[in-house]
Amino acid sequence: MIRVLTLIAMLLVSVGSFAAIDTYEFDSEEQRARFYYLSTELRCPKCQNQNIADSNAPIANDLRREIYRMLQEDRSNDEIVDFMVARYGEFVRYRPALTTQTAILWFAPAVFLILGLLALVVMLRRRQKTYKSGETEHLNPEEQQRLKSLLEKKDRDD
Repeated sequence: MIRVLTLIAMLLVSVGSFAAIDTYEFDSEEQRARFYYLSTELRCPKCQNQNIADSNAPIANDLRREIYRMLQEDRSNDEIVDFMVARYGEFVRYRPALTTQTAILWFAPAVFLILGLLALVVMLRRRQKTYKSGETEHLNPEEQQRLKSLLEKKDRDD
């Protein structure tokens, strides 16, 4: 039984080796470099965490073919990216353009970092002020007596 499961697992793992590999003929090395740059800068709409160069999703294959076609038509990188954004939205870019709609993506991390540092500074200053002023909490005589009796009882029980 274990041998059968091992064989099935090996077959499933090796299925990825049969995936089709795209091969494209480029007119120049510059065109090849542009293709690689664009395919690593655009996000796969299906995978969402992979660029289209690394994705094996059918939509990623289509996008790579589309980039290749547009490169053959001598379109600029900006034209190709604009086409993809118009078709799939700003999400397709790993680095979205700075617009009013994407400003929160660009500035929210910095704002949260600054707010966190401010909160940390305020907490540390309050703690420092408390220690400097000597306002440490002490037990009143009744609480001290109760604590003493509890400790004595514990010592007797041990």
